[in-house]
Amino acid sequence: MPGFDYKFLEKPKRRFQCPLCSKTMREPVQVSTCGHRFCDTCLQEFLSEGVFKCPEDQLPLDYAKIYPDPELEQQILLLAIRCIHSEEGCRWTGQMKQLQGHFSTCAFNVIPCPNRCSAKLTRRDLPDHLQYDCVKRKVKCEFCGNEFTGEAYENHQGICPQESVYCENKCGARMMRRLLAQHSVAECPKRTQPCKYCGKEFVFDTIQNHQYHCPRFPVQCPNQCGTPNIAREDLAAHVKESCCSALVLCPFKDAGCKHRCPKLAISRHLDDTTKSHLTMMCNLVTRQRQEILELRRELEELSVSQDGVLIWKLADYSRRLQESKLRSNHELFSPPFYSHRYGYRLQVSAFLNGNGSGEGTHLSIYIRVLPGEYDSLLEWPFSYKVTFSILDQSDPSLSKPQHITETFNPDPNWKNFQKPSSTARNSLDESTLGFGYPKFISHEEIKKRNYIRDNAIFLKASIDIPQKIIA
Repeated sequence: MPGFDYKFLEKPKRRFQCPLCSKTMREPVQVSTCGHRFCDTCLQEFLSEGVFKCPEDQLPLDYAKIYPDPELEQQILLLAIRCIHSEEGCRWTGQMKQLQGHFSTCAFNVIPCPNRCSAKLTRRDLPDHLQYDCVKRKVKCEFCGNEFTGEAYENHQGICPQESVYCENKCGARMMRRLLAQHSVAECPKRTQPCKYCGKEFVFDTIQNHQYHCPRFPVQCPNQCGTPNIAREDLAAHVKESCCSALVLCPFKDAGCKHRCPKLAISRHLDDTTKSHLTMMCNLVTRQRQEILELRRELEELSVSQDGVLIWKLADYSRRLQESKLRSNHELFSPPFYSHRYGYRLQVSAFLNGNGSGEGTHLSIYIRVLPGEYDSLLEWPFSYKVTFSILDQSDPSLSKPQHITETFNPDPNWKNFQKPSSTARNSLDESTLGFGYPKFISHEEIKKRNYIRDNAIFLKASIDIPQKIIA
């Protein structure tokens, strides 16, 4: 080994330093021919390279002329040094020859564990290691009293059957670990347990409350029909569908029968009251027919135009024209419409093959006044200007549409414009025919342009109502 590398209290004299390693010499030897001194190890390494000369003066060397220098070694061993662990905190100082003796008590010296556990640590850390960390230390369990090595004790911790522990279900109970399993299964109020009826799991101390609501809990029929073990969730269906003691209403209850009896007796009731049930059903059908008629009338009123304008589409024109030619005076009627809100109820009719002077050659068009909901609030006779049009269906972007239009003012003396009676609604005599144009447009003219398009025509009727009337 090279020279000593200790921390000296005073810098060593130059004669104590090895010329080869520049450290205080360890086991010094002297070359007798020249008197130079070196560390034994340093000189051996130098000579091992094949150079047999003194490193200092280059004079030839002879192994036989190299001797140990015990006197110098003693002087070196008397030099004062600090402990090699001084930077770690050791404050020992003394002669170099005392260092090994100091190591036997130095708190900072690293030593092996006396239990041969393979750990190496400073002497001052040894007590804690032997007490807490050494895997081969001897430890006595405070609960069961058994003795273990440190490694075995670590495995024993957490499983000792005699250790006092709290219930894992957090019920608050504390007991030895060996009793915990039995407690968790049979005694703990917080243990989970399945409901024996529905199979869902609940905390033990809540399962009784659950049974008051469990859908599969068996209950008795309220009608005491004797059916056993009816699940709570099936009870309503049982009472409604299969309970023989349940009171039921007569199937003709909507017709007015208020009889109520057990389900088993309903057949006899039906047999005994067939005639009265038939009468009730006839009365119900009559009432429903009246209600349907009223609803239909209200629906028609809601769908009627109320702005004084009717645009009437006559689809399938060619078939209808042919039908009109086969049936003399065949009249088609438009949906009713109102002249204005709360106004006159009007209807347009058309003869596709003409009527009167236009029969066979023209399309005839008329307007009539129908009985309306608000006739008692209106001025009579009807006297507002009426305009008829047949609409040109040409594309406005290609050519300007040329509608054919006729306008008239009603004759106040004509019977048709007087306040209508309800009996005139469906009459088709001449007095209720309406006013209009028997030669509104000829069959030849109607074929021009696009009055007929996609086998349909559009007829328009508009009523000119003064703004003050509408307001």
